[in-house]
Amino acid sequence: MTLTELKYIVAVAEERHFGRAAERSFVSQPSLSASVKNLEEELGVTLFERGKRGVFLTEAGGRIVEQARRALAEAERVKLVARQGRDPLKGILRLGIIHTIAPYLLPGLVAALRRAAPEMPLDVEENITATLERMLRAGELDAVVLALPYEAPGVDVLPLYEENFKVVVPARHAMAKRKSVAVEDLDAGELLLLPVGHCFRDQVLDACTEFSRPPEPGRQGNSLETLRSMVASGLGVTVLPATALTARHGSALVKAVPFAAPQPSRRVVLASRHGFHRAAALAKLAEAVRGLDLPVTRLS
Repeated sequence: MTLTELKYIVAVAEERHFGRAAERSFVSQPSLSASVKNLEEELGVTLFERGKRGVFLTEAGGRIVEQARRALAEAERVKLVARQGRDPLKGILRLGIIHTIAPYLLPGLVAALRRAAPEMPLDVEENITATLERMLRAGELDAVVLALPYEAPGVDVLPLYEENFKVVVPARHAMAKRKSVAVEDLDAGELLLLPVGHCFRDQVLDACTEFSRPPEPGRQGNSLETLRSMVASGLGVTVLPATALTARHGSALVKAVPFAAPQPSRRVVLASRHGFHRAAALAKLAEAVRGLDLPVTRLS
């Protein structure tokens, strides 16, 4: 059984005439008829009733022709996938991104990629680093945007940008009028953090080592936006990255105050499996990220 034979029986079924089917298939009628007969013998069923009134599908022939249409459609999909494989900027890119980056990077990134690579839509998975790493290594994701420190066997990282952290306090807080805040000036009893498992929590605690003890119950937020709202309500203070402190995410109820030097920061990278076949897609993605209007230091 060949795809050509399947094309022939579909043509005969639709034309209800061997001569017209042969013309449509750019083959002689004897050649098409012989191919159909060979397929009938191979399958052991009669596909068509031939008579003076025309050509009609048998019951089995009808089911087989429907299956042939599906097989031919799938064969075309194989060709489509192959064509997309030849152009790395065509086809879905499965991107993982951690919670503390996604809301601040994705809106601009999606718009930039629609302009730069309109045939490469993003299928986005937002999750914590450990889960995204597992999905990347399992082949469920093509690339992951995450923050250092990160190292895994068989995974390459491409630097994207570095961003500073700032202290976020209620607008009427005593520190709101200060030009900068030293790490040692923060009150551990006021600090609001993300739950265990979020790398940004670990980065904040690394910068503020005296706060390594677990926070009191109720002093954790599941997202940076929740932490910001908790600060706005007067519950305490928190630390946010610069990308979460742009004008579009601003609130009159809170004030972001820079850390005194040396300012804590994080480096954001694009991770992918070593040897990933769509290197040009990764390069285009990195280029789009670096081209965004963000309060960061771009890395190359």
